[in-house]
Amino acid sequence: MASGDRLHISAVHKAYGRRPVLRGAHFSVSAGMLAGVVGENGSGKSTLLRLAVGQLAPDRGTVRRFSALGYCPQKAVVNDMLTVAQHLRLFQVAYRLPGLGRAWELVDLLGFGGERRTRAGELSGGTRQKLNLTLALMHDPPLLVLDEPYQGFDWDTHQRFWQLAGRLRSQGRSVVVVSHLLHDVQHFDTVHHLREGQLHAQGTTG
Repeated sequence: MASGDRLHISAVHKAYGRRPVLRGAHFSVSAGMLAGVVGENGSGKSTLLRLAVGQLAPDRGTVRRFSALGYCPQKAVVNDMLTVAQHLRLFQVAYRLPGLGRAWELVDLLGFGGERRTRAGELSGGTRQKLNLTLALMHDPPLLVLDEPYQGFDWDTHQRFWQLAGRLRSQGRSVVVVSHLLHDVQHFDTVHHLREGQLHAQGTTG
């Protein structure tokens, strides 16, 4: 384990009944790293994610997080009856933030500032995902775990996402992007494939 690690998963095993899902998985993310995890549906990505963010405990092995965490799940954690602005104020209280400057900066960067008073239930799928991502990032955590974060984004927002991810990395944040299919692999410092319960590192062209 390196001294600069923000997330360290070591020799993790997890099974559901007699069905093993993870079989000695290793994964580390250090400060200022953009890491990708890719795997087919059913490969164990959801289990790995839940372990990484503390929603699930391993049967064997260790999971250590050394900083505050921002988690963007694939399914948006929004209330259809609340507006965008109401969501931000709710999470401001939850995160104990003094203001919403960072949140509105993210809203503008992701290009949905015109939806401030729109209820989540009236947003398009892509805009709901923008809100989902904003809620995960607005407290500016050192470690970010993002599950299919650009699902439903148009091309312009897709490019904005990668600009944001690059900016976070340059600021020393650690960013983990999990997907069944990783695009733009040149953006990553490292990519890991989840196969047969283990993570296999692949070099990138970035």
